Order: sequence, then C-alpha cells, then structure tokens
Amino acid sequence: MRSDTLVICQYCDAVHERRPLPTGAVARCCRCDGELYCDKPLNLDALLALTLTAALAFVLANSYPIVEMELQRSRNTISLWGAVVAAYDSGIGLVAVLAAATLFFFPMLQIMALLWVLVPLRVGRRPPAFAMVMHALRHMRPWGMIEVFMLGVLVSVVKLVGLAQIAPDVGLWAFAALTLLMTALVSVDAQALWARAEACPP
Repeated sequence: MRSDTLVICQYCDAVHERRPLPTGAVARCCRCDGELYCDKPLNLDALLALTLTAALAFVLANSYPIVEMELQRSRNTISLWGAVVAAYDSGIGLVAVLAAATLFFFPMLQIMALLWVLVPLRVGRRPPAFAMVMHALRHMRPWGMIEVFMLGVLVSVVKLVGLAQIAPDVGLWAFAALTLLMTALVSVDAQALWARAEACPP
C-alpha cells in the first residue's frame, strides 16, 4: 500500500486508506468517529482573505480598548493588556500569563503559521517546513481561547451594568470578529492543504 494513500486520524492516530468520496461527503474514523477528510473544494483565495482579515482584527483587538467604563464621573478604558497587567499586579501572575498566552501569543502564532502555509500555496509553491508548521497548527488549536474570553467579557459587562456606565469599544468588536474568523479558520480541512502541498514543487 502506498504511503500517499494513507490518512492518519488526528484524534486517535488510527491509519486509514484514502478513498474517493462523493461531492460534499465526509470520511470519518472508524475508531473515534473523528473527521478524516472531506470532498470540499479548497479555495485558497478565500482562506487567504480570511487569514488576512483575522490578522487585521487581531491588530485592532490588541491596539484599542475593549470597553469604556464611567463610574462616579471617572472614565476609564480597559484593554486586553491592561487587564493582563492588572491581573499580574494583583498577585495572580499565573492567570495573567495564561491569559496572555491564550489570547495573544497562540492566536498570533496560528495566524502567522496560516499565512506561512497559504501564501506559498497560493502561488503554487510548497511552503518551507510545511509538515512542521502543520503539526504546530494542530497542537496550537486547543490553546486559542478567544471565544472563552469573549464570553467572560460579556458576563462581566452584564454584571457591571448596574454599577457603572459601560460602553463597548473598538477592541471588543474586533475581538468578536476575530472569534468568528478564527472559528472559521480552525475548521479548514487540513488534509486538503496536505494534498495541495504534495502537488506543489518545493
């Protein structure tokens, strides 16, 4: 059996033989029922546009305040890094480090890795260190927790509405957009990217 016809489940490492699928069908692992691959056309232009938009949303989310709060005629703005620093100064350094990692470093690395893969593929070349970058993307996927942060911010805003005037700022809308974009990007068929890379010259 040729190695290029084999598919390894990313969830349980079971090995399967790749077979042609009807349009729109999904192949699933017989051991864990995880998705192996699907017959969906890979639109590199759309993926690259989504990734570039995610990069822009990421910059805006980390450059502008998340909310503006007015309490007793005192107006303050809260940004992601302001919240991280406040958590660190409050003596919960571990929480601050985890927040910085899951809300800034891992999403940034995911976006950079996707650009590293998609830009060369778009021009018909195999990206350098393609396999290593794809494995890194797979390992980073569970660590991007922007949607958890968004939920936490919304809960906090609801609780603070009765105590102060709260107004969402540019950073919050950018984080909301980034949440949707990253959700779309992590659902990309990795097997289709592997197949496209294998068909391209290095």
